[in-house]
Amino acid sequence: MKRFRYSLDTVLSYKTQVLDGLKREHAAMLKKVNDKKEEIRQLNGELCEFEGSFDETKSAGASIETYLLYDMCIDRKKEQIEQEKEHLVILKKREEKKKIEVIDAKVDTSKFEKLKDRRLQEYRAAEQKEEEAFVEEFVIHNMIAESLGYRG
Repeated sequence: MKRFRYSLDTVLSYKTQVLDGLKREHAAMLKKVNDKKEEIRQLNGELCEFEGSFDETKSAGASIETYLLYDMCIDRKKEQIEQEKEHLVILKKREEKKKIEVIDAKVDTSKFEKLKDRRLQEYRAAEQKEEEAFVEEFVIHNMIAESLGYRG
């Protein structure tokens, strides 16, 4: 019997390459999301530092200009944080879309893998039947040869 060959191997290979590419893209998107979360965390830390410095300055007493400067810095930092949070929401949506693409590609690829496994099982079953038929034919041939008196 000839060797097993899956006729859709090129399609499976292509689907696997697409899946691998999508996984890499998804990983990159996840990294962007995590980097943005870290950036927001750092901005919140800077905001806390400004607020702490402002409280110290208020306690020690300072000019109106200093108060206004702190107030502007704090407001600007809060605006930055809000902008980055909005950007994070956008990144999360993109990451979620990419995740869905990965899942769809995985389902598509697994269909071809399961089909290949099924065809391989069918091939092995046919190979087993062929081998059994050969052995049976060999035994019958030997029994006929013995009954006719041939000694081989």
